[in-house]
Amino acid sequence: MMRLLITGGAGFIGRNLAEQLASSYQVLAPSSAELDLLSEQAVREYLGAHRFDVVVHAATTRSNRRLPAPPDLLDRNCRMFFTLVRNQSQFGKMIHFGSGAEYDRVQLPPRVREDDFDTRVPRDAYGFSKYICAKYIERSERIVNLRLFGVFGAYEDYTVRFISNACCRALKGLPILLRQDIAFDYLYVKDLVKLTMWFIENDARGKAYNVCTGQPVALSQLARMIARVSGQVSGRSPNVSVLNEGMAPEYSADNSRMLTEIGQYRFWDTEGAIRDLYAWYERNHDIDVESLRFDEKNEIGAGK
Repeated sequence: MMRLLITGGAGFIGRNLAEQLASSYQVLAPSSAELDLLSEQAVREYLGAHRFDVVVHAATTRSNRRLPAPPDLLDRNCRMFFTLVRNQSQFGKMIHFGSGAEYDRVQLPPRVREDDFDTRVPRDAYGFSKYICAKYIERSERIVNLRLFGVFGAYEDYTVRFISNACCRALKGLPILLRQDIAFDYLYVKDLVKLTMWFIENDARGKAYNVCTGQPVALSQLARMIARVSGQVSGRSPNVSVLNEGMAPEYSADNSRMLTEIGQYRFWDTEGAIRDLYAWYERNHDIDVESLRFDEKNEIGAGK
């Protein structure tokens, strides 16, 4: 059985990967308290002790509307990445989770392609940190960069992440609110796990792939899906309100490079994924209603 290290094991993506891959691989997913990725000695000793076949690097430092970017965000993300790659002799290969932010969100064209990378340098620290790692991966031999755009699912921060926030608001009988509409390419985390398995099991021909559905959906449309699911399940169909007119710039990508290589892949139907996540919150989560009102107190955010 292959041995996997999943970094960021206590985070949203890392936790989903660890839970869903545990039946197929021998998985270790230490928290930051258990493995400090900023410590060269700790990483070297940990990798030497376990000799992993694959390292899946999901750990990252980022910001959102609740958490401002720390001043050392760029340094932390780069150091975590390079403490791992400096020890490549102690593991088989590495799967790195990059971001659409590597293309620079400021002037991102719709359905961006991998060939558009490095036509702009990201202006924000998070995007720039991912850009630096991506540039290194271009020259590497055993690292592949999976660029994520929008991932949703169990364990994400429902106070600010749009789909989970809207599901929880619907469950609590609150209206679904967004500041401005935008077409966004969301990937269900269960799809991300299956796609990651392909890259674990196979040697990718390329160095970077847009990992997304290739089918952007407007937040207002997603909100109406959630309202419809809520109405069918609980009999409560919340109102949906968009505060500002017009559409924000689309955030989407072309995934043809990935699909050409892996072959046919059937993504979760969007409404089916929402129904699955809605049911998870019904079963598993003690939702803090007051925390759902964070955006109401801050002029309502889209929660991308």
